[in-house]
Amino acid sequence: MSNGFNFTERVRKVLGMAREEAARLHHEYVGTEHLLLGLIREGEGVAATMIQNLNVKLEDLASTIDDIVKRGSPGTPVGPDLPYTSRAKKVLELAMSEAREVNHSYVGTEHLLLGLIREEKGIGAQVVIDSGITLAKARAEMVRVLGEGMPTRTHVPRASAPQQSLWASSGELSPDLPERVRVVMREGQNVATELGSADFLPIHVAIALLRHGHGLANAVLDRLHCDRSALLRVLEGDAKREARPPEPEHEALAGPEMVAWERQLVESFGRWRLAPPTTLDVLLALLDSRPEIAMAFEVQGVTADRVRAEGKRISG
Repeated sequence: MSNGFNFTERVRKVLGMAREEAARLHHEYVGTEHLLLGLIREGEGVAATMIQNLNVKLEDLASTIDDIVKRGSPGTPVGPDLPYTSRAKKVLELAMSEAREVNHSYVGTEHLLLGLIREEKGIGAQVVIDSGITLAKARAEMVRVLGEGMPTRTHVPRASAPQQSLWASSGELSPDLPERVRVVMREGQNVATELGSADFLPIHVAIALLRHGHGLANAVLDRLHCDRSALLRVLEGDAKREARPPEPEHEALAGPEMVAWERQLVESFGRWRLAPPTTLDVLLALLDSRPEIAMAFEVQGVTADRVRAEGKRISG
């Protein structure tokens, strides 16, 4: 069934929970409704984050399924190896197709949710679609949550030449960086200029990251109930107070402080041997290496340890 795709440990957990849900309902099969119940019960992967970000409560979906689905006879024997229905098998095939479309070599809960919706006719699909989550909305939310981790089909990791810097020899941002990280870094330099600083500093990257509002880092901050608007006001105030006035008509330039921070980011991520850094890695590098930034986040109850733990829960 995997056809060369690896189901993540979290997806395997979801499939196991789907079987348990089928047994709970005294069903002799695993259908699309049980797959959805498994996603809901697991509750912490990318799929669960996508659903909640689209303003749908997991418990509401579960309640709807319980209202729709008829329970089997309590006396019906249920074995450990329940067969998948044809629709459930189709969901798994479509999940692999969704993973293939974004050039992922694994199937995560996000792909499983997309496959469930794309199947259209099963109970699971109908419950999700009736809640207002369309395939287009779900795909867009996956990009919002996990976009920087989605390589294009033309990108080929160069394991034999590990990346040493965020910048290419031309002075431009490295083309190997995910587009979302490139956007945040470019906007960080614009933030420095906007706030009247001659120097492009890590605090400007933090401000740009929060203003960007998308990507895995911001999804984690949302899960940690971080008030990004309040945090932005604090960081922007700090950046203005510490700004060294620029020369007229000169843009902010990265100085030694920025270079040192970038070096720590690259080195902490193993010089990108497997994949380039995501916005979550950028956020963690800021929290780990810049005490003044970490203190501002800590007021919101956000620490590097909590960010790491929540990032692991989301991405599986």
